[in-house]
Amino acid sequence: MTLLAIDFSTVAVKAGQFILSFSILVVLHELGHFIPAKLFKCRVDKFYLFFNPGFSLFKITKGETEYGIGWIPFGGFVKIAGMIDESMDKEQMNLPPKDYEFRSKPAWQRLIIMTGGVIVNVILAIVIFIGISAYWGDEYLPAKNLKYGVYADSLAKSIGVRDGDNILAIDNKPIDNFGTITSDIILNDAKTLQIQRGYDTLTISIPTTLLKEMVKQKKKSEPFVDARFPVVVDSVSKSAVITEGKLYKGDTLIALNNNYFTYYNELVSLREKYTDSIVNVKVLHGKDTAIVRCLLKNGLIGFIPVSAPAMFGTVVKKYSFAQAIPVGIHRCEKTLDNYLTGLKQIFTGKVNANDSVGSVISIGNTFPGVWDWERFWTLTGIFSIILAFMNILPIPALDGGHALFTIVEMVTRRKPSDKFMEYAQIVGMVILFSLMAYALGLDFWRLLK
Repeated sequence: MTLLAIDFSTVAVKAGQFILSFSILVVLHELGHFIPAKLFKCRVDKFYLFFNPGFSLFKITKGETEYGIGWIPFGGFVKIAGMIDESMDKEQMNLPPKDYEFRSKPAWQRLIIMTGGVIVNVILAIVIFIGISAYWGDEYLPAKNLKYGVYADSLAKSIGVRDGDNILAIDNKPIDNFGTITSDIILNDAKTLQIQRGYDTLTISIPTTLLKEMVKQKKKSEPFVDARFPVVVDSVSKSAVITEGKLYKGDTLIALNNNYFTYYNELVSLREKYTDSIVNVKVLHGKDTAIVRCLLKNGLIGFIPVSAPAMFGTVVKKYSFAQAIPVGIHRCEKTLDNYLTGLKQIFTGKVNANDSVGSVISIGNTFPGVWDWERFWTLTGIFSIILAFMNILPIPALDGGHALFTIVEMVTRRKPSDKFMEYAQIVGMVILFSLMAYALGLDFWRLLK
């Protein structure tokens, strides 16, 4: 990959959505610690969005707390007096405990403070999914609506799926939403596909080796199967360079330099041969044919096609606010279940961690290249529940590690020494930074490949 191949406007939109999403998640997560800390009369020295080694982009002091924005966009923190955290403030910990310090508070209060961020993230995810369900509802393309069947990529073809097939079921469970086929195969470790080919219904076995390849492919945003549809013009871009003739809304493209095609995936393959060249595009305009000469700028003709959902029709489910509550809660549970399934597949070796693990680069890349509020809030809800799960893991330096030590203290009535907590914090930070470095290294490796 070279810098010239990067669309920086798309990168900027993705980065903007990523920063906004994680700013919301981090600020509310830290508020989950901040609010109970203040309620239990702990002194909070700092409340920061992002980390600020050396200097801050912005800071202001109100009361006893410094509020600020750091310059490294990798999270945030609250510094609670008398608590061993990532600041490793040993000087304060060597002094006798003060009444306003975290370490002076009863174990049950410390437990609430430590789990507050996770609780807020869970609540936030539920609220977001309820809001999405109430405002947008559910809209999807039913698999049965695909008039021309699917386009099968090389991986799908390797197991026997052909262009034009209709996928009816996975492990004999009928498919409703076409958009979930790939994730359903991966998450359910599917064994068979039931397809319709012409008038025949066939069962295709899915080899155990396919799962790793599908995950790798999904990481690259490449489809296993996609909808097959004719190339009908929905709108023409202002950036289109047309030297002769004109494209109209509703025109159907049928040939490129006398190379005939029927479906959009065929056009995609064909146009790669003529990047940055003037080409003759044959179109159907009503019952007439016409030739349009245009420049394939960066391999694109300069129009937006009618999408498969718009062409074949979608199912839209609308919910009242009351109906959206159980739908949103279920969606939150399903998100966590899918995430846990993915982790299980990594640890059992069914999926290669090198193809699944990613850093902020991978996370940022999941956001679309155009601003889409429904997609934005969906991803924010997903990341909120994942952030809650990751933080509650019993790893020193994470909320779950602190909570575990507090629970042990409550059961045994013996408080771990400050020195033990310091060492545990160091071990946890080494583990976390190692994982972050590993994930970041994988992302850079993928960019360079």
